[in-house]
Amino acid sequence: MEIHDIESAVEAILFASGEPVSTGRIAAVLAVEESLISDISKNLEDKYKFERRGIRLIRLEDSLQLCSAPEYADTIRLALETRKQPQLSQPALEVLAVVAYFQPVTRAYIEQVRGVDCGYTINLLTERGLIESAGRLQAPGRPVLYKTTPVFLRTFGISDIEELPPLPDMENEGDQMKIQSAIDLYLAQNDKIVDNTVDG
Repeated sequence: MEIHDIESAVEAILFASGEPVSTGRIAAVLAVEESLISDISKNLEDKYKFERRGIRLIRLEDSLQLCSAPEYADTIRLALETRKQPQLSQPALEVLAVVAYFQPVTRAYIEQVRGVDCGYTINLLTERGLIESAGRLQAPGRPVLYKTTPVFLRTFGISDIEELPPLPDMENEGDQMKIQSAIDLYLAQNDKIVDNTVDG
């Protein structure tokens, strides 16, 4: 296949899927190196941004997805008559921060850090696809472990969990202070947070 044909095939796969597709799977289907798919996806990503197209190609860890350009969110919402989701509440952001920075974590660990019951918020975030089960801890009661999802990455506009801002120095602070500092820093850097999640 020519490069243009591979590029078109990548677009077609991602458009038809509507969900993230791993670069490895695309490469296997097209019988090319995964590095070539990564290069092509970067070119498409830059092209869509430069031409101010209505779609964007985003990277979510080792997967790719096509989505609408964020600047057209209100227009899309009007055209499809969908209601704008409320932003995440502070408690929900705090639970997400604990999960994101210390994953995989149990509900007991989250509640220890926050000092309050988090069952409702954990269930809400799970329903919204921002966190998910990562198996069970090999301990009495075998509690569920939680981790973030590709939806979390997409919602916060990052490609990988490593892109989160670093935590402050951990040696002389309690967990709660560390988490709060990280949340404050992230909110300061991302004042557009979160359109497509819910209060909790």
